[in-house]
Amino acid sequence: MTVHFIGAGPGAADLLTVRATRLLAASQVCLYAGTYLDAAVLEHCPQGARLVDTQVLDLDGITAEIVAAHERGEDVARLCSGDPSVYSAIAEQTRRLDAAGIPWDITPGIAAYAATAARLGRELTVPEVAQSVVLTRAQRDSTALPSGESLEAFAATGATLVLHLAIRRARELAERLAQHYGADCPVAVAYRVEQPQELILRGTLADIADQVEAHDLRQAAIIVVGWALRAEGFVESHLYSCRRLAERDDRAAADVPGGQR
Repeated sequence: MTVHFIGAGPGAADLLTVRATRLLAASQVCLYAGTYLDAAVLEHCPQGARLVDTQVLDLDGITAEIVAAHERGEDVARLCSGDPSVYSAIAEQTRRLDAAGIPWDITPGIAAYAATAARLGRELTVPEVAQSVVLTRAQRDSTALPSGESLEAFAATGATLVLHLAIRRARELAERLAQHYGADCPVAVAYRVEQPQELILRGTLADIADQVEAHDLRQAAIIVVGWALRAEGFVESHLYSCRRLAERDDRAAADVPGGQR
């Protein structure tokens, strides 16, 4: 018996990896977060599988379901929204499984920010505009952020910023970020990206909160902030530049006796 932590991606049934669908089809129990998931994802589960929506369970309840499955000798598919490496709570879940002697593994998924960038048709790292992407969250009714990880500290770098669990504080956060990026900095909000209810909002730090409030968005959305979203006239990357390729050819020729290619 194994617990498979599976990245469910942005929640779309056709954006699961091949490995994810194989593990789902072979697991007798599936734990999933219904808040962020398109129900079609569960169609990959075998007929008669036990399906447990974890949005109504605390960590003790989730662990109890896994332990019970372990005692029955049943494999468990634990679906995590996006990719398990970010805001999936697997650290505290696997700690408990280790203590109970229950084996587990992890299958990655498509992170929500990556799915959002694809829908926007934008690269989040643009030469000489932004070369870093910061994934962070807002703090409200949640654990405290570590010292030094303030929103202002990240914003001061000018990196493309991806905010999770922040949609209910869009106005406050936009005002704080405008002090660093400028009020006209482009912003995108993705609600249930790649799902039937998908909504993509585009604006600036000056007006995005008005749009969020007009649509009454309260969950299942991320905010992307940064000039990479509207970059134009930027330099081409050195990786694929003609100059670099010519230099590579020259070096290759120099390695051939007599300089012959």
